[in-house]
Amino acid sequence: MKNSLRIDCLQYANWSEKVFRQMRQGRVDAVHVTIAYHETFRETVLNFEKWNRWFERFPDLIMKGLTASDIDRAQQTDRTAIFFGFQNPSPIEDDIGLVEIVHTLGARFMQLTYNNQSLLATGCYENEDTGITRMGRQVIREMNRVGLVVDMSHSADRSTIEAADLSQRPIAITHANPHEWVPALRNKKDDVIRAVTSNGGMLGFSLYPHHLKDKSDCTLESFCEMVARTADRFGTEHLGIGSDLCQDQPDSVVEWMRTGRWSKDIDYGEGSASAPGFPDMPAWFRDNRDFGNIEKGLRDVGMSEDEVAGIMGGNWYRFFADNFGGQR
Repeated sequence: MKNSLRIDCLQYANWSEKVFRQMRQGRVDAVHVTIAYHETFRETVLNFEKWNRWFERFPDLIMKGLTASDIDRAQQTDRTAIFFGFQNPSPIEDDIGLVEIVHTLGARFMQLTYNNQSLLATGCYENEDTGITRMGRQVIREMNRVGLVVDMSHSADRSTIEAADLSQRPIAITHANPHEWVPALRNKKDDVIRAVTSNGGMLGFSLYPHHLKDKSDCTLESFCEMVARTADRFGTEHLGIGSDLCQDQPDSVVEWMRTGRWSKDIDYGEGSASAPGFPDMPAWFRDNRDFGNIEKGLRDVGMSEDEVAGIMGGNWYRFFADNFGGQR
């Protein structure tokens, strides 16, 4: 297992030189970046193009990541490897052929739903969970073939369990926490986590305040105890960090994330009806410079050096190495 790696498997910041420099100050070797929430294929291509300009402007800070070996190259050259993902299947529209196209462009993760029912599966905010759809089964098969990881972070329970069982490759919940710790709609119940991890998949722990105990006032010790208890139940090797950091974003972007085009009403999101923007992060994790706090916190609750190294990045590295390539 790779040692001393720091990999965050979900961020959606207002990207800037400031954020990229903070990544380097925090020694973050790789970040899974959301490149689409509700965008069409064409709109997503424009987002890829925008990132190409950032790679050109800041080649000393960031680089495009396509395989796990790119994390090695990033670490050796003091840069952060950027891996792309979608929080919604909208970029493939209703065309299964676009799965391979978006993978070729650089996408490595795709959620089958974002809170609502999609063409592929049911989101966690729906009252009825009908599971994976006919198209969803075909798309999972195609994602497996090309090496696009199935992400079920915003999906409902039955849909997530079915995806874990149907997929021929391990799937991921890149950013969520155990429902037992905080009973938020998007946090995952034990049978869901078990279905994902028993099939070789990964759970990335989220620092989104509405999914933390005591929200923005959550303590580092509380968070790290939750990680340690989850490791006891499901195995440390299946766990990592997916911070869900949404740094410097204006309320208009947060509204787009939550609402997109599906509603004329503003959907403030779970637990945040009186606060339309993004809630304050806990004091011990404001931005990418604070990953060292989590590392120390995990040690302080009794986790071994190998366990801490796995959760901070080694486990995601192994998962990337096994799942980003096409099937032979």
